[in-house]
Parts: sequence; structure tokens; C-alpha cells
Amino acid sequence: MQSPLFAYGEQQTQERIAVQNPQLLRITLQGNDDILARKGAMVAYQGLIDFDGEYQSTSERSKRERTGEGLDLMRCSGQGTVYLANLAQYIHVVDLDSGGLTVDSAYVLALDPGLQTEVLAVDSEYGISGSGKYQLNITGQGKVALMTSGQPLMLPVTAQAPVNVDSDAIVAWSTQLRVQMEAPTTSTSVRTRRGSTGEGWELSFLGQGFVLVQPSEVMPPQNAQIGEGVRGQFGADGRNRTNAWN
Repeated sequence: MQSPLFAYGEQQTQERIAVQNPQLLRITLQGNDDILARKGAMVAYQGLIDFDGEYQSTSERSKRERTGEGLDLMRCSGQGTVYLANLAQYIHVVDLDSGGLTVDSAYVLALDPGLQTEVLAVDSEYGISGSGKYQLNITGQGKVALMTSGQPLMLPVTAQAPVNVDSDAIVAWSTQLRVQMEAPTTSTSVRTRRGSTGEGWELSFLGQGFVLVQPSEVMPPQNAQIGEGVRGQFGADGRNRTNAWN
């Protein structure tokens, strides 16, 4: 049989965690190096691989229910190769060695088990669409695979050049950055989008580091109720809670 499809064969690499193609992650396991992955993200595997739900303490489950942030993971172990993907989103591997990464948990595809995660509050009087009031802080040494809807933009932040980002487009940022939620407005209340532009909440980043932005916005209904948790993040009906890009 002949077909151009055979050009999409497996890419050979020595990297344990590597991007097979822009929308597919390849992880090689050798028996003593488990990986934590987003539940349901496995699309194929080779070898003897076990998949088990990752234990969450009562405190972790409670915090996830209260904040809407946290990771729902499975542990992949054994010997072989695992391929992960989610809704054909673009995948990016970040190697953490110092500092930390703050990210919306909905954009995490996989991470090394040795990394530490903590839910942090981004203070504001109102619940914010897209970014929410809470984010996930990832620290330690290891790799984390992030997802974006489309090819992202990495913007440096310096003391001389702060960066403002639409709260619906932000994916991740350096944990050491100072973050302020803003709703610049002229002819409208902070509870509605700015004037007739369709623009509303922004995150202002100050300090030294970077921010990662995707070319897509998770837009709630225009009449979404402002509040906390899922209601404030995605509207009264809690739509798109699981990062399902439509």
C-alpha cells in the first residue's frame, strides 16, 4: 500500500519527553520514570504501559472544587512509548529548573511527578472570565507539557516594558512576576465589556520574566454573571469547564 500518510511516521529522538508533531506529545518510559498526564489524553501507546488515576488528598479535592483549579491526572508507568494529545491543540514542552511557572490548569497536558503544584489566588474584587481568580503554580525541576489553541506568542516582561494581556488569552507566566487585574473602562461599567470594543478584563504583568499568550480567547456569554468560581470564569452555566475548544 502506498500513501502520503506514511510520511507521518514516528519521529526518532533520544528525548524522554518530546513533541512528535505540533499537536502530539511522545513520552518514552523505561520502567522507573513515571509521567503524570491529563486524564483521557492517551491516543496511542507501544509496549507494556499501565494507566492509573492519580490519588488526590481530601484537601486537594476540596480546593479544586472550591477554586476550579487543580489537576485531574492519570499516572502512566511501565516500559514503552505513550502518545498524548487533546483536541488537536498545539503542544509545548517547558523545562523547569528554577523559579516557577504559573498556568491555568486547563492548559496542562503532562508533567513530571517530581514537580510541585499549588493553587494560588490572583486577587480581584470580581471573578474574571478566562483566567479565573485562581491559577496553578508549578515549581521544581522537571518538564511540563502545555497546550495552546494555535501557535502561541512568548512576550518578555522587563521593568522598562510591562505587558498587558487579555485575561481570556493568557496561558502561563513566570511566577515571580507581579500581576494586577484591570478593567480599563471609559463609557461602561467594569461589569461589562469596554464600550463597544468587546474588550474587558486585562492582566498587567510587572517585573522580570515572560508571559505566554495564545491566539484564541475563551469567551463567556456576554451576559455571564460576575462572581466567583466557575460562574465567574465561564458564565452562569459553567460552559467550557474542561477546556473543550469549539
